[in-house]
Amino acid sequence: MMRKVLPVLVAVTLAAIACAGTWAAEPFEPVDHRFCFTCHGTDGMGSEGIQAPRLAGMEPWYLKRQLELFREGGRGKHPSDIEGMEMQPMAVILTDEHIADIIDWAGTWEYKPAEPTLTGGNVDNGRRLYQACVMCHGDAAQGNEAMNAPALQGQNDWYLVTQLKNFKAGYRGTDPKDRYGAPMRAMTSSLANEQAIIDVVSYINTLGR
Repeated sequence: MMRKVLPVLVAVTLAAIACAGTWAAEPFEPVDHRFCFTCHGTDGMGSEGIQAPRLAGMEPWYLKRQLELFREGGRGKHPSDIEGMEMQPMAVILTDEHIADIIDWAGTWEYKPAEPTLTGGNVDNGRRLYQACVMCHGDAAQGNEAMNAPALQGQNDWYLVTQLKNFKAGYRGTDPKDRYGAPMRAMTSSLANEQAIIDVVSYINTLGR
């Protein structure tokens, strides 16, 4: 089925960037949705190799905000955010109609929790560290729209690790456009090192499955 979904490519190439300006001027046309499969998988479960997260079951309000944030340049602009930089030039050409259609399309995927992949995490320490996250993300990492906090339960653990590292390093959540990312940037300051990040994500892996 042809959908009005623009492709999310595996990597940003000079050709793709050059095309972006041309596509932005083109009328809204349907594009084969299978291009999104390249990164996020035919079942919407994501791909670790290119750090594309699971979209199946993702809250529509959160997906919408992130697509708009990529489009506005509030995410995916830091040169050390490699995966974000691959997404941003594609998002910049999305219209509101494209985003609405992507959300509708992603909503057709059945929610399935991602399989845990992390090893070496201390779940007890992660439980302690997660207490700083409860107010926004919920005691079972179920998310809270009122707090603009997405569900963490069932998300790819490798993706959560990468994003926590990005927030902590300032690769994400520092742009003024990302006003909801700023609290995450502050929260990650309590995660002393990579082991702490692995511990808290290992604990999240035990929730909501």
